[in-house]
Amino acid sequence: MKKSKMALEIFSRLKKIHPDAHCELNHSNAFELLLATILSAQCTDIRVNMVTPRLFKKYPTPEKLAHAQEEDVQEIIKSINFFRNKTKSLIGCAQQLVKNHAGEVPKTVEALSDLPGVGRKTANVVLGNAFNINTGIVVDTHVKRTAHLLGLTKETDPVKVEQDLMKLYPNDHWTDLSHLLIFLGRRTCIARRPQCDLCDLKDLCPSKDKVFKKGR
Repeated sequence: MKKSKMALEIFSRLKKIHPDAHCELNHSNAFELLLATILSAQCTDIRVNMVTPRLFKKYPTPEKLAHAQEEDVQEIIKSINFFRNKTKSLIGCAQQLVKNHAGEVPKTVEALSDLPGVGRKTANVVLGNAFNINTGIVVDTHVKRTAHLLGLTKETDPVKVEQDLMKLYPNDHWTDLSHLLIFLGRRTCIARRPQCDLCDLKDLCPSKDKVFKKGR
């Protein structure tokens, strides 16, 4: 099967398997999603979701967080990896939102990437999930691994993986594709124990024999 056709077939099947695929960082607005995504770097969504309710309640707006004391924020997020550095990023981000964007989350990759603690990946998460703006594909460890196993890319660098995937899929698929590959990686194509025998993509996966033997 031609690679471009296979890529679309993978997407179609995953949509049927995981129709509920979504961003698993709990949030109710763009500001909350921005904060949660900053916290999620090298940390699980589950852990982030454990601390954000208290964070969001105490600092519901950029204005509130911009005037926060570092020790107060650290106390809330201390169970998160690199909580001291992330505290500086959260407060700095809020301050920049107030100073340069009238307290609103900007809607471009460039403006978001200028905020403390925000890179292209975080910008793509916020734009795609809060504003339905598909500027790129979020490539986390699950997306990178599953895309490679499925033969959608031979690259290992996240930026190059993103570029390969963007060539294979239309723009309106980009945000959903990330969610679908993440759901696949967390629920079936699990890194330490891949369930190839249960995977509905096994007839399309060029890695199935190698991964299945390793998983056993």
